[in-house]
Amino acid sequence: MLAVISPAKKMNFDPLPDGFPESFPELQSDANSLAATARQLGRLDLRRLMGISEDLAKLNQARFKAFEKQSDDRNSKQAALAFAGDTYVGLQAETFDAEDLNFAQDHLRILSGLYGVLRPLDRIQPYRLEMGSRLKNRRGANLYAYWGDRVGAALDQAAGDGPVINLASAEYFKAAGKAMRAPVITPAFKEERDGDLKMIGFFAKKARGMMARFIIHNRIADAEALKDFDLEGYAFQPSLSGETNWTFTRKAA
Repeated sequence: MLAVISPAKKMNFDPLPDGFPESFPELQSDANSLAATARQLGRLDLRRLMGISEDLAKLNQARFKAFEKQSDDRNSKQAALAFAGDTYVGLQAETFDAEDLNFAQDHLRILSGLYGVLRPLDRIQPYRLEMGSRLKNRRGANLYAYWGDRVGAALDQAAGDGPVINLASAEYFKAAGKAMRAPVITPAFKEERDGDLKMIGFFAKKARGMMARFIIHNRIADAEALKDFDLEGYAFQPSLSGETNWTFTRKAA
């Protein structure tokens, strides 16, 4: 079984302790090619491509110009600790011990517009490039064309004979494509407010990270065990769930 999450725009490159375990992206050469393409873009191009401010365009132009073909402890950080958005607030990778990290390496993947697919300990350099970006490249008009079937193939290989637990956004999981062989289960997280169930972005993203943490801490290899997910008041709702779309709800504070 394999859990899949999205990356985050917010990043944290504070250094980790010496000797912290590391690995390197399997699709690094593809990331290098994309970074070289993005390096040719001016600030106005980046603003239009990403819908960002002048300051963010300046920052990301500098990031692409500084991007190096090889990552090391000078220019990079392990992915699960470098991303710092809502999902990673729920994941709490900074609390993982050595056994947690070993399990996560085999059972968690992070999708990335620049790197394709990442393991938690893969070193990444600072960047911003959403999977939905229409960055023209040598393989097509956008990143879905660039990655083709390779993201789905990488997830299939990592999942083995088990299912993929889709804890990523629609924008990112679309990159897995329709050629995946592994069965996919997609949890949804909703808040009960005033008699209605609503999906609230921040809470849903955090819950995706919490479910990934639940899988890692409990060494879950059978998807059925995910129905016991109960962190921060969530509970599985059979009546609201289908065979591959599972709904978890909780009462809003």
